[in-house]
Amino acid sequence: MRPVRVLLAATLAAVGLGLGGAGARDARVSASPELTPRQQVGQLLLLRFRGTAVPAYVRRLLRERRVAGVVLFRDNVRSPGQLRELTTILRRAGGRPIVAVDQEGGAVRIIRWAPPAASAPEQAATGTVRTSAQHAARALRAAGISVTLAPVADVPSVADAALASRSFSSNTGVASNALRSAVRGWRAGGIASTAKHFPGLGGAMGNTDDASVTISRSRPQLQARDLPPFRAAIAAGVPLVMVGHARYPALDPDRIASQSPAIIDDLLRDRLGFRGVVVTDSMEAEASLSTGDIATAGVRAVRAGADLLLLTGEGSYAPVYRRLLAAARRSPAFRARVRESAARVLALKARGALPPR
Repeated sequence: MRPVRVLLAATLAAVGLGLGGAGARDARVSASPELTPRQQVGQLLLLRFRGTAVPAYVRRLLRERRVAGVVLFRDNVRSPGQLRELTTILRRAGGRPIVAVDQEGGAVRIIRWAPPAASAPEQAATGTVRTSAQHAARALRAAGISVTLAPVADVPSVADAALASRSFSSNTGVASNALRSAVRGWRAGGIASTAKHFPGLGGAMGNTDDASVTISRSRPQLQARDLPPFRAAIAAGVPLVMVGHARYPALDPDRIASQSPAIIDDLLRDRLGFRGVVVTDSMEAEASLSTGDIATAGVRAVRAGADLLLLTGEGSYAPVYRRLLAAARRSPAFRARVRESAARVLALKARGALPPR
């Protein structure tokens, strides 16, 4: 088993970073033996809090390096000045926190005054995908945001596809080109982007937030229809991929995607060559919770290869954190998985997709 520092060096190299820059030095220190098991587990979690001010417990967790960062929702955002103050407080707490938002475009924008005002289909139709992403990235970076949970890589290919209004196109080639452009635009503006929802929800007529979803496609169909946009995003250097909670019997007859080693490790990592951070869709989604309580689902997701659990329930952090820590203490194999994921998250933070202080 490789030490965390060696693993981090390999991970940084995989995303195009050496260990010589200032950000890399910060990551190297964080990944040193001084990073305790509690802190390693914390790097696997993004938490949610309510309101426009940062609670004391969130500042404490950041200061103690027991959480990777936060995901913001509309109740956290009131005005440009308030948001900038909030994100400044988060960064000053310590740990180089990830601050993530959903900023796809159109109606799906947490920062309502920031681009892209056009929806994903409108961006693709007008050829403005890259410029929209770049302008949005600059606005988010100025507000103190570091990660966008966009772009959507799903290709709607059934009648009444649940994500049709949020997808670039029902044409796989058009969607793939749009993903490539979006990733490059977000990167040019200094924001880390997230291709979602792997391995594709284009065949879903329901939303996994609300119900269990099964996509009954063959492997060849998935390869031809759903995976090309993810391949394009990975080739363009997307730093995060969000894995969804649907079932794909052709890939794994027993597990949802976020809990499937066959989908995360074998398909996404080994076959598609993704070396960045795998983040889950909301762990509170009905399709996730239908498999067990949130702590159980969290352990299963990490064991399957997820690096970062997206916790969108205000009370979710404590039970998930405790269960992950217990599993890491009990199992050497799980402990190694935690160290590997923590290294990837630290490498993401070291890439420079973080606003200046």
